[in-house]
Amino acid sequence: MLWRAALLPSLRSPGRFWWQSDIAGCHPCLLAPNLVLQNKSARGWSNIPFITVPLSRTHGKSFAHRSELKHAKRIVVKLGSAVVTRGDECGLALGRLASIVEQVSMLQNQGREMMIVTSGAVAFGKQRLRHEILLSQSVRQALHSGQNQLKDMAVPMLEARACAAAGQSGLMALYEAMFTQYSICAAQILVTNLDFHDEQKRRNLNGTLHELLRMNIVPIINTNDAVVPPPEPNSDLQGVNVISVKDNDSLAARLAVEMKTDLLIVLSDVEGLFDSPPGSDDAKLIDIFYPGDQQSVTFGTKSRVGMGGMEAKVKAALWALQGGTSVVIANGTHPKISGHVITDIVEGKKVGTFFSEVKPAGPTVEQQAEMARAGGRSLAALQPEQRAEIIYHLADLLTDQREEIIQANKKDLEEAENKGRLPLPLLKRLSLSTSKLNSLAIGLRQIAASSQDSVGRVLRRTLVAKDLELEQVTVPIGVLLVIFESRPDCLPQVSALAISSGNGLLLKGGKEASHSNQILHHLTQEALSLHGVKDAVQLVNTREEVEDLCRLDKLIDLIIPRGSSQLVRDIQKAAKGIPVMGHSEGICHVYIDVEASVEKVTRIVRDSKCEYPAACNALETLLIHRDLLRTPVFDQIIDMLRVEQVKIHAGPKFASYLTFSPSEVKSLRTEYGDLECCIEVMDSVQDAIEHIHKYGSSHTDVIITENEKTAEMFLQHLDSACVFWNASTRFSDGYRFGLGAEVGISTSRIHARGPVGIEGLLTTKWLLRGKNHIVSDFSEQGSMKYLHENLPLPQRNTN
Repeated sequence: MLWRAALLPSLRSPGRFWWQSDIAGCHPCLLAPNLVLQNKSARGWSNIPFITVPLSRTHGKSFAHRSELKHAKRIVVKLGSAVVTRGDECGLALGRLASIVEQVSMLQNQGREMMIVTSGAVAFGKQRLRHEILLSQSVRQALHSGQNQLKDMAVPMLEARACAAAGQSGLMALYEAMFTQYSICAAQILVTNLDFHDEQKRRNLNGTLHELLRMNIVPIINTNDAVVPPPEPNSDLQGVNVISVKDNDSLAARLAVEMKTDLLIVLSDVEGLFDSPPGSDDAKLIDIFYPGDQQSVTFGTKSRVGMGGMEAKVKAALWALQGGTSVVIANGTHPKISGHVITDIVEGKKVGTFFSEVKPAGPTVEQQAEMARAGGRSLAALQPEQRAEIIYHLADLLTDQREEIIQANKKDLEEAENKGRLPLPLLKRLSLSTSKLNSLAIGLRQIAASSQDSVGRVLRRTLVAKDLELEQVTVPIGVLLVIFESRPDCLPQVSALAISSGNGLLLKGGKEASHSNQILHHLTQEALSLHGVKDAVQLVNTREEVEDLCRLDKLIDLIIPRGSSQLVRDIQKAAKGIPVMGHSEGICHVYIDVEASVEKVTRIVRDSKCEYPAACNALETLLIHRDLLRTPVFDQIIDMLRVEQVKIHAGPKFASYLTFSPSEVKSLRTEYGDLECCIEVMDSVQDAIEHIHKYGSSHTDVIITENEKTAEMFLQHLDSACVFWNASTRFSDGYRFGLGAEVGISTSRIHARGPVGIEGLLTTKWLLRGKNHIVSDFSEQGSMKYLHENLPLPQRNTN
């Protein structure tokens, strides 16, 4: 075996060298970064049958779930022609390419082994050749015909192989320059189909790729389009016969199998695989595609460049999947996601279509959302008495089946304690008891009693004109997504509110409460079955990440998070086009006025802080009028907090009054969620209001005073969702307000604020009843006039 190689100084990277090699056969480890594998009698890939049986693999099965993709070590990224080329089909999309290189470099520097299968040589070569031809023609015509005929110049048809030959070196130079910015070396490998049919060349290619990966070099692989015969003429690129995209799809799948790759990412100009041609009215993106599902898919037209289209990608993906490589097909051209599409896929986010051999037993979350919408509409169509009957039955089931519920909850508590993953406050939230279930049942019965007149209630009636009557009525919001942590009692509460308001419901509970959630959801569906609306409430059991759920803007109408402030913030950040109802923090204040009652102060402060310190409506900052310092009132407060083992943090003003102060607070905007609180000194009630506006979270704030004028000033001027006088912060709760239960406490200023019960889960629609009315009748020359008279509302059902 002989090698003919030339070692040349790199004109693109001073001080570096590159290999140009013509293989006659050699040990594969001697192959250099710029490798050309070709055969004198090469023929097109399209003439060879599609391979249906992959080579045997020893690296195991493909990943079953997206969440496992983060463990992928060896990854192939296939860049389609539509991704690499510009919209004008002449030249490269440099910004997009730079973003892809950045993502690949990031993953490479994490210790992964990255390979790229790229298109683009033909388009890049076309750009160069067109420039040369136009320049040559302009010179000739300027000499012979004059300037006036330059505008009539036409570019002749360019042969694809010539374009590939002209563009290959420039494309690789571009990749090298980009990867150099991240201190990563890239190597080019050109192959033809017959290289995979020659056993020696296959071994050489395999060995070369392994050696490059061992040296932390990113191989960039492409078909050697300069020597393959042209395909049938086509109009993909005007004036250019483009090598079929199917070639590189097949190449990427074959390389992925040969190299025992963990993940193949195929980037195209569509979001993934659809159940019907993209752009059609009913087209829906398929999140997970399983072998055998291709029978139910209709393939549309191919992309603007290439010949293979989605059908070729699916065949290649299924072939790679059968060989043990996971596959994701995604959009690499969308400006909003192309900058992080590759890293998002590797992180397991719901991007594109994921190919999996493991089909879950239940429906997908998208299917569950559709079931919830259909079930919610059926629920809203029931009579109010029927919805109330469902809730009453659920309340009865909670007490009748309490032993089974507590037994399931005990499993969750034991698993959480054994794993040690939950702090004590969250363990308390997780725990269910007979008294908790009894309270839940009472709350549900309150909801049932108050739900008789929720949906379809007339809020306004207007006689617009003679025989033209307008009504505004309450209707459900649609499909709610409620995400909750460590609180299984949240499930029946929220379900009852959704049933009462006629909304479909998706529930995503924490895995720490999985046993409790399962039985509570089973009982909820049992109650719903009374009137055949079982599907209205769905529990998401798949490995769906919260961030992925927040992207289902076409299926979900409102997100309600129930959990830690961090959970709420994460959901608010992740929600894409879906409103989020809730509060990110519960920084509740109690202000002790100079005219406060000693007895009331100790009772209210103790209850606000110590009754349930993990609750969002627990006291976090205690504000004390400065004239109360060094008085019996102040001493009693401190003694009570000490007895209750509450850790005190001193605010800046409070610390300045003390010789030896407690630890000074790091931030006055802190939610402790435990037996801790901050104490700060105020000069007046106005000072307290300004402090709360600056450092509070607009949740719940309290004044303790015997001065009614001072109290009213606090109540009227403080801009929080709940403002109390001489009452504990813990009253900020839907059950205690008489709402029966709540889906959460909202601190937003739109739609609903404070504890959100049934009313907060309703919106309105307008009903207009006329008799052949048209707008032109109300013009100056028309025969009709607007009346806009308010009409009496129908009497509400108070039973």
